[in-house]
Amino acid sequence: MKGSLCATKEQPMPEALFQIAEPGESPVKGACPPGTTGAVGIDLGTTNSLVAIVRNGVPEALPDDRDGANGEPMLPSVVHYAPGDSGVIVGTAARDDLAAKFPTDTIASAKRFMGRGPDDAEARRTLTPYEFAPAESAEQVVRFRVAGGARTVTPVEVSAEILRVLKERAERALGGTLAGAVITVPAYFDDGQRQATRDAGRIAGLEVLRLLNEPTAAALAYGLDKREDGTTAVGTYAVFDLGGGTFDISILKLEGGVFEVKSTGGDSALGGDDFDRAIAQHLLSRAGVSGDTPSDPMLARRALDAARAAKEALSVADDVRVELERPDGSRAAFLLSRTEMEALVRPILDRCAGPVRRAINDAGLAPSDLSGVILVGGATRMPLVRRFAAELFGREPLADIDPDQVVALGAAIQADLLAGGTAGSDVVLLDVVPLSLGLEMMGGVVEKLIHRNSTIPCGATQIFTTYADKQTGFDLHVVQGERELVADCRSLARFKLAGIPPMPAGMARLEVTFLVDADGILHVTAREENTGIEASVDVKPSYGLSDEQVERMLLDSFAHAEDDVRARLLSEQRVEADRILLAAHAAIAASPELLTEEDRARIDDASARLDEAKKGDDHRAIRSAIEGLDAASKEFAARRMNRAFDEGLRGRRVGDVEAQVEKSAGQQDDLPTRLSRSGHSGHSH
Repeated sequence: MKGSLCATKEQPMPEALFQIAEPGESPVKGACPPGTTGAVGIDLGTTNSLVAIVRNGVPEALPDDRDGANGEPMLPSVVHYAPGDSGVIVGTAARDDLAAKFPTDTIASAKRFMGRGPDDAEARRTLTPYEFAPAESAEQVVRFRVAGGARTVTPVEVSAEILRVLKERAERALGGTLAGAVITVPAYFDDGQRQATRDAGRIAGLEVLRLLNEPTAAALAYGLDKREDGTTAVGTYAVFDLGGGTFDISILKLEGGVFEVKSTGGDSALGGDDFDRAIAQHLLSRAGVSGDTPSDPMLARRALDAARAAKEALSVADDVRVELERPDGSRAAFLLSRTEMEALVRPILDRCAGPVRRAINDAGLAPSDLSGVILVGGATRMPLVRRFAAELFGREPLADIDPDQVVALGAAIQADLLAGGTAGSDVVLLDVVPLSLGLEMMGGVVEKLIHRNSTIPCGATQIFTTYADKQTGFDLHVVQGERELVADCRSLARFKLAGIPPMPAGMARLEVTFLVDADGILHVTAREENTGIEASVDVKPSYGLSDEQVERMLLDSFAHAEDDVRARLLSEQRVEADRILLAAHAAIAASPELLTEEDRARIDDASARLDEAKKGDDHRAIRSAIEGLDAASKEFAARRMNRAFDEGLRGRRVGDVEAQVEKSAGQQDDLPTRLSRSGHSGHSH
């Protein structure tokens, strides 16, 4: 037998996500534990990563202070796995000295693979010089074959090596064990990608205090909450964040020291790496190498390195000389102009325009309403990107702080605050959920509990009840997306609630709570109130959303809004029709002696009309047929109710009955009120 849930109108308030104290009674943060130093902010980037701290109230990026190091704060996000016991090499040496010689053993841009599966489009992009290994377990995660094929590593492990180096750098600078770290993530990272980032921090031995959205960190670093005269600023800013692997756009409203994210958008697979691929393919073509994907990983790596170097040089020069070694060992040399490079990059850059316009529209604004625009990310150094942003927003953007360091500096401010410091102590950060979260209901429709652009941390609780008799367990299905039907959304997790005693349909009270924490990670709890049986899950999908999926989710939600509503109504009415027919047949089987021939004829005729109507596509016709069956069975239902009352009252005293009625009236508010839409069909256990 299939069991299911029915949504109710009754929605109790969610439990408090934080406590509010009277002025002067708020607890004071203590100092760091003995033996530990302060907390740090880490920008775990696609191309480069940084660690920053707050000294004397001022954030600063920490340079590489190892012997023989270049003293630069930027650590290339490149990891080389040497064969045998030679170990792991991270940073400049891996990028400059080893990547071209050992392309399959040297992993760059691991962030683009975080939270993604082996069949994801990212693993099939052109000019990807890595060797991918099959997943080693039921978890569908990307695995790189490295160290001469002797071992496999995941993007989480690669990122952990980068974080480990940054942790050691910070501990040398501070002279002790870190109290914790704030790690930044793209605002458009989904639950799987955020969980993967947090896991990487734990593997590296870091206490991850918080995952902070990169655009919000950048706004903190700019100090937009303060005017030059020291008073609190008020305004709405756009943060345009185009890095090596991801693009984010966030609209932030600043008022009274509160940074409230009004909307967010972006593309978690769009960035400078895509520029490099387009340029590299062009360079290979100029060098006479045919084919979009060279079979030689070493050639692919050399082409990508040449493209990156040319792109960076053309940010300040009008043309650059490029040399590229062909497969036969000969070398091609030619000039690449900035105009030529920009023509290759512009179609990719244009993909930023859609998310920007949607984010501004979601915030209820026009570009002219913005107080300013902030540029973040290494790709925004390109003159083309700066012109593009100026055209898009109708104003010159702000670029006063190094776009490569601004995110790490903002993370350091937040980390200092969380560790008990005073930097940013008068600032409150309010980020948002990028995509709606909900449950699958009976009939394949989505009941959204938390909507897109809801401020986090946030929560929602809703009461559900059963659709069928004697249901003893449920399979709960958590989904993410903007469409009304489950088939058009993305599955996040499934979990079971078992062991419920069999009850009549509608008697169970299943309280489902969604909580999205400050890191943007979803926690789901389901509890049957009559028995206290509970189950929970931290939503951790095995791989993340692709850029195409995210774009499709949002665009389809707008384009198919009317169709989705019609489909939802049709599904709900079909489910209600099945419930009414089942109840009618059960009542007739239980009390045939109360039926007259006229009753039976009316009910059979109304049932046939309803059965025929639910095969069609008109939800109004189904609703009308349901009402017709209700009317046809009204007299029969009245006879059954009267007999039930007679049997219930037989042999009882009037005073006892009155007391029972009074008690029932006091509990009436606790009874679930079922809506026509019903819950997801879960298997009875």
